[in-house]
Amino acid sequence: MPYTPIVATLGYVLSPDGTHVLMIHRNAREDDQHLGKYNGLGGKMEPGEDIAACMRREIMEEAGIRCVEMRLRGTLNWPGFGKKGEDWLGFIFVIDRFEGTAFTENAEGALEWVPLDKLNELPMWEGDRHFLPLVFDDDPRPFHGVMPYSGGKMVSWNFTRL
Repeated sequence: MPYTPIVATLGYVLSPDGTHVLMIHRNAREDDQHLGKYNGLGGKMEPGEDIAACMRREIMEEAGIRCVEMRLRGTLNWPGFGKKGEDWLGFIFVIDRFEGTAFTENAEGALEWVPLDKLNELPMWEGDRHFLPLVFDDDPRPFHGVMPYSGGKMVSWNFTRL
């Protein structure tokens, strides 16, 4: 059976001084799979766009800001993560510079600037606690991970760096 994941982006926008990250508190829709959790910004890639264009579009749509400088930090394969067990393949970015003023909320919830050293205190997916340190560490090599889910729970986690 061919592997046909949903391809998406996940971006972490840093404050100009690099001490805070823009997170969305998914608190707006009762039917949201992520309800109550904090996430980075992003979403599904559309036909005709490359992954960088997808990240720029998603940041503009969700936060109202324009990406000026961003870096690919890694990729994540989430087999079984979707509401109905769909597979997801995510490209993880850090946005180092942007133009504009970020929204305070959008249709999915409140946008909040969170101190980087407080990220681990937020309610989030269990798996995020495993890969977020790799997003913000000093190792310039991208990471490439796989994090299978079953029944809404992380089953395992491993990654490599090239």
